[in-house]
Amino acid sequence: MSNETVFTNARIVLRDEVVHGSVRVADGMIADISSTPTTTGEDLHGDFLMPGIVEVHTDQVEAHFQPRPKRYWDPIPAVIAHDAQMAASGMTTVLDALRIGTGPTDGNNMARNARTLVDAVVHAADSGLLRADHFVHLRCEVSTPDVVDVFDQVGLHERVRMVSLMDHTPGQRQYADVEAFRTYMVGKGRLTNDEFDAHVVELHRLSAAYADPHRRQMAERATARGITMAAHDDATQAHVDESTALGVGISEFPTTVDAARAARAAGQLVVMGAPNIVRGGSHSGNVAASELLAEGLLDILSSDYVPASPLQAAFLLFARGDLTLPAASRLISANPAKAVGLDDRGSITIGTRGDLIRVHAYDEAPSEQHPLGVPVPIVRAVWREGARVA
Repeated sequence: MSNETVFTNARIVLRDEVVHGSVRVADGMIADISSTPTTTGEDLHGDFLMPGIVEVHTDQVEAHFQPRPKRYWDPIPAVIAHDAQMAASGMTTVLDALRIGTGPTDGNNMARNARTLVDAVVHAADSGLLRADHFVHLRCEVSTPDVVDVFDQVGLHERVRMVSLMDHTPGQRQYADVEAFRTYMVGKGRLTNDEFDAHVVELHRLSAAYADPHRRQMAERATARGITMAAHDDATQAHVDESTALGVGISEFPTTVDAARAARAAGQLVVMGAPNIVRGGSHSGNVAASELLAEGLLDILSSDYVPASPLQAAFLLFARGDLTLPAASRLISANPAKAVGLDDRGSITIGTRGDLIRVHAYDEAPSEQHPLGVPVPIVRAVWREGARVA
């Protein structure tokens, strides 16, 4: 006898429309979608039933592992706590973005921490300890001396599904404005103002020595393993040409409209941070995600540094009339799933996984930030393969 769950009285967010009806999940897969009322099953009382969010870039597991400077939590409990936060935010698939590559201010334990965290994520996922389905996204700082060596130690796990090629050297890409980089580094307490200029000189030295060869070596390794590759913070046509030649399929956080246009022309999917939508712009002063959306250049939204932001951004875009709710949902579910080759999830379609979230839209009163008010999405329940996990 099959394991079956029926959700009734739901506003079902399909690929192209919202219908009032029911969904049946059998043996972990969506088996039926009907607009015919039914009296049996779990009554959602008119809440939205949406596909579970597929998150391709969240930095939050590192924050759980290191909640204070130089203070570390046990890795498995850190991953479990992180997972609970992701699931409560509506995420049923998570690519944990873990940085590899030791920079001048990272101390000597950066590589060891990367190995510890990758092992913890893989162990917790394979042991069935987690609510969401977790994979690993390695954020590779190509201008560091040890990034290739660390990848060779951690990149063989089957759950490593994405690699991003990053170069945060100030004066280009994300930190074209060096003063924005100063604000970040000094504000985080990593450097004093007096130390900053010497630090920038050292970063430029490292980039000149390592960035180009390590970018090529990382791309060769990712290609050999069939891992999805992203270019991080491309700003110019030359950057996109370089990433395209390496086989990159995703443009992650392009910093200019020109770079996003070039990426789209090269067949790359464009990822932007959902906090950029919610806040109304980039924290680094780069292009706004809403500008790319208006140009038809936005494919995927990721949580980046705020786990609740993808769902909040989707409802904000819907409330403003920028997108229909199905179109907004595709930015956080169907499109990211497709980008990393997870074709069995991301939409409410017969034959896909029963990864679903129940969302209540609370109408927030008008405020200075949102003069017309805005619906605030509240995740009331989460199912992974038809089983309730949150």
